[in-house]
Amino acid sequence: MKLTIIKVGGKIVEEEATLSCLLERFAALTGHKLLVHGGGRSATRLADRLGMESRLVGGRRITDADTLKVVTMVYAGLVNKNIVAGLQARGVNALGVTGADMDLIRSARRPAGEVDYGFVGDVTQVNTPRLVDLLQRGVVPVLAPLTHDGRGQLLNTNADTIAGETAKALAPLLQVTLTYCFENPGVLRNEHDPQSVIRRLSPADYERYKADGTVGGGMIPKLDNAFEALRAGVSEVVITSWDDLAGEGGTRITV
Repeated sequence: MKLTIIKVGGKIVEEEATLSCLLERFAALTGHKLLVHGGGRSATRLADRLGMESRLVGGRRITDADTLKVVTMVYAGLVNKNIVAGLQARGVNALGVTGADMDLIRSARRPAGEVDYGFVGDVTQVNTPRLVDLLQRGVVPVLAPLTHDGRGQLLNTNADTIAGETAKALAPLLQVTLTYCFENPGVLRNEHDPQSVIRRLSPADYERYKADGTVGGGMIPKLDNAFEALRAGVSEVVITSWDDLAGEGGTRITV
C-alpha cells in the first residue's frame, strides 16, 4: 500500500488564497494520504492580541503554560478545522487529530538545558496500527503539531518532526513518500534565486552546503529529518513548493 505524507508550513495554511490552492492540490492526490500542518503565525497573532510575548529560539517556540493554551486553540482548533472543512468540501474524508487523539503520537517533554523550551515534546512513539487502520478505512488524517506524554500532558511538537517520525513508523508496512512543502521550490543554492534549486541532495552534498553556508537556519532540521526518514526505510523524500504536492520538481533527498 502506498502512502503520501505531506507536511505543509503554517504560512501556507493560514492564508485563504494559498490554503484554497493547497487543498485543491491535496484533494487531487490519488491513493492513501496524510497531511501534517503548522500554524505558528496564527499562534503568534493570537498571543499578541492577548498581550502575551512570543519567544522563539532558533525558530522554535518557547512554550510556557499560557502559550501551550494558545497553540492548542490555534493548532488543534482554528487551523486544523479550517483544513478539515475545506477538504470535506472537496470530497476528502478528512479527520483532524492531534497526537493525543486515539493515542496516535506520544512524546517526552524536552529536558531543560541551555534553553528551557517549556512544554515542548520530542516524539517517542507513533501508534502505527491505529494510523494504518484509519488509512485502510479511507480516512485522511490531518495532524496538528501537538502530542501528549500519556499522563495527561499536551506538548507542542515540531510539525517537521511529526511528519518525519510518522513516515519512519509507517515505512516498514507501507511504501511511503514524504514531501515537505514550503514557500520555495526546493532547497536553493542562492536563497534569493528561485531558479537555483538543488535537484538532488546526498549526505555528502549536505555536509558541504552546511559548511559553506549554502544551507542554514530552519532548513537544517528539515533536512536532518529527511535523511533520517530515508535511513529508516521511507521510499522517497522531496522538499518542494506548496503548489507542487505531487513532487514533480523540488529537491530529492538521497542516501
